Amino acid sequence: YDTIGRVVVQAPEHVIDNEKALAKAGDDPKKRRKVVRKKPPEGSIGWGQPTFDRLVDAEPEPLTSSFQVSHSMLLNVIGRPGDAFTAMRHLLTDNHEEPAAQRRHIRRAIAIYRALRAGGVVEELPEPDETGRRIRLTVDLQLDFALNQPLSPLALATIELLDAESPSYALDVLSVIESILDDPRQILSAQQFKARGEAVAAMKAEGIEYEARLELLDEVTHPKPLAELLEAAYEMYRQGHPWVADHQLSPKAVVRDMYERAMTFTEYVQFYGLTRSEGLVLRYLADAYKTLRQTVPEDAKTEELIDLIEWLGELVRQVDSSLIDEWERLRNPSDVAEVALAHAALTDRPPAVTRNARAFRVLVRNALFRRVELAALRRWDLLAELDAEDGWDYDAWADALAPYFEEYDSIGVGPDARGPALLMIEQGRERWTVRQSFDDPNGDHDWGISAEIDLVASDEVGAAVVRITDVGQL
Repeated sequence: YDTIGRVVVQAPEHVIDNEKALAKAGDDPKKRRKVVRKKPPEGSIGWGQPTFDRLVDAEPEPLTSSFQVSHSMLLNVIGRPGDAFTAMRHLLTDNHEEPAAQRRHIRRAIAIYRALRAGGVVEELPEPDETGRRIRLTVDLQLDFALNQPLSPLALATIELLDAESPSYALDVLSVIESILDDPRQILSAQQFKARGEAVAAMKAEGIEYEARLELLDEVTHPKPLAELLEAAYEMYRQGHPWVADHQLSPKAVVRDMYERAMTFTEYVQFYGLTRSEGLVLRYLADAYKTLRQTVPEDAKTEELIDLIEWLGELVRQVDSSLIDEWERLRNPSDVAEVALAHAALTDRPPAVTRNARAFRVLVRNALFRRVELAALRRWDLLAELDAEDGWDYDAWADALAPYFEEYDSIGVGPDARGPALLMIEQGRERWTVRQSFDDPNGDHDWGISAEIDLVASDEVGAAVVRITDVGQL
């Protein structure tokens, strides 16, 4: 590592803005007193000249090595031309590690090599080949192995086990992909906290004793769809591919949770109290989108899965298009959509949300289904938060749906309820007219929500702008 270098220190944005405002006020004491100074963002670390001086004068912090030997390292070294033994010896001894650490790395490398030999992944050659290689791989590794989702082959194998005819197929594929992504710990902790809070409320309502509640709470965690299937597939796959032991499978549901709850990015962040972790949420969503695009083969993509992928990409793009636009331009340099993206970059705005009709339909469907879910829970207060400006306040929703609940006990919210069969859309140039029917117990489907989608307003805010026109029976 480098022992000499330069460090550029720049003041935080609020300090720079304050200095600019003071400079603009000049030397006039009255004007300088009237300057309204910006405050540092909540939770930020204080900064000032003393901080800078302390950093300059302090003793440099010691650098800590993060060198590790992994299955991926050995496979990459073995897979390239030349003598892998000589190359590994150089890596393991010509470094800044302490002798004890070097010996530990050497023992680790030997153990991994023996495991690869035992698994039939590596074999020795009777004679060195033309490049000097004395051992070779017996399996083909995916492109960018260990650099881009090393568990992707496992995901592909698991997707083949899924039933493409199942109503939950698209979401199950999503769950497989999410299981190979790095854990966004703040999000998972928030999910677990929310789940435990709901579990406590339910157990109190059932009269469960305190000690029993504590025991039951230990079993409550964040959502883990397909956990049994994924863990079984992982164990089977690891037997023939020992290197995956370096990368743990982690069933979770962040994108799936957002989709099933029919929430926007902002609603999801607020629901779990993740305001300080918005960047983490957004990066995770972007990673999930890229991995879905790169990993799922075309013949495994159903129409519903394509809709889901398009929805996720548009959701990320409307919050921060830079996270995926450059990546997509590199993948498709001749894509005609690049013109729209370039224009958006010049105007510092994301592309119009309605330009991707497929993704926008999903946004509309989710927006309507969000209201169906809240109606099923009889949460008139939350429905009022969504639509009070259009005249649909607490009382309006309660009055409109009172006759429904006199006739039926519940509103369905399962896969059939959110399917395309119960959503009718008439597309116009400036607005869409939609009707979301309820999945009632009798299958009558004559009750529902009618609304208009303002396309111009939707482009302005980057989300489906829904204006309820009627709630009732046809």
